Amino acid sequence: MTIEERLSLIKQVGEEIIQEDELKKLLESGEELIAYDGFEPSGQIHIAQGILRAINVNKMIKAGVKFRMWVADWHAMANNKMGGDLEKIKTVGRYFIEVWRASGMDLSKVEFLWASDMAKNPDYWKLVLQVGKSNALKRFVRTAEMMGREESLDKLTGSHIIYSCMQVADIFMLKANITQLGMDQRKVNMLAREVGPILGFWKPVVVSHHMLMGLSKAPEYTYEVGNGPTESAIQRTIARKMSKSMPDSAIFMTDTTEDIKRKINKAYCLEGDIKENPILEYYKYIIFESFDRLRINELRVNRPEKFGGDLAFRTYEELEKCFAEKKVHPMDLKATLAVLLDKLIEPVCRHFEEDATAKELLNKVRSYQVTR
Repeated sequence: MTIEERLSLIKQVGEEIIQEDELKKLLESGEELIAYDGFEPSGQIHIAQGILRAINVNKMIKAGVKFRMWVADWHAMANNKMGGDLEKIKTVGRYFIEVWRASGMDLSKVEFLWASDMAKNPDYWKLVLQVGKSNALKRFVRTAEMMGREESLDKLTGSHIIYSCMQVADIFMLKANITQLGMDQRKVNMLAREVGPILGFWKPVVVSHHMLMGLSKAPEYTYEVGNGPTESAIQRTIARKMSKSMPDSAIFMTDTTEDIKRKINKAYCLEGDIKENPILEYYKYIIFESFDRLRINELRVNRPEKFGGDLAFRTYEELEKCFAEKKVHPMDLKATLAVLLDKLIEPVCRHFEEDATAKELLNKVRSYQVTR
């Protein structure tokens, strides 16, 4: 695979890349490429964390990048996920790994590392302190959104500030020259680029993937359109993303057929709207990326003959154009999407039904109360 082909694959993952020229130099250097992604184990896993994450990781791997997946259990504890109960958090972490195992992620090229193991290393905490000394408090407060928190001192705890320092330290302890997380993590990744050279490290390339929006209507925000995401655009991305505290805002990886139909049928999908449409996003980022897994070579939308009969699409762009021209109805898209999502999730559901270890993990996770 050529440098350009590898770069093209990574650009398919990155809604924003900082900086693309640095990434190209990394690819040309021949040095080992290590991408880091961290996740807080916090409740059941939804489709963006499951199937979409597997799609993105596999593309990065195909581009020759080694993945280090950071199980951020201590971070989840600092952020009071699962009530701050570390053992519950670890159980959820193992459950996440089982979901990815059944979702088609190439785990042979993914190394899972646990923050609770790194916490035993005094060099880690030394680096956390060095990161903390590098900037004024307000600089760390600005990164609070990556924990799903408001940038308000009266709502943040000391552990949230430590969290930011830990996340920057993680990147360098893991020797990651690429960070591959969502747009909601942009601020802390930019902080790492700033702090790295100060502490004698490098500037990691930031590959930020798209955040799949929730199924309900997005909150109203006004934002500018420019060469890159503005502050308010990023805030909007975070505000509209899926939320585990609102189960109907997302399809979860062990949802039943009935759950999927119900959630998709009630999802926001205004006829002709191609800008704020979660149904179209599911098609763009999941269905059209999963043709091989679905064993199809085109999207076929079933419609009654009185409405013109079935429609077939080879690309997402064809579908979007047709929808914008109101030639396909939202209910037809929803009906087809529910069927295809059910097919994608079925192997995961079967894994958790047939594998005793996975089944036990899921039962435990379902019994836990999700906390922010």
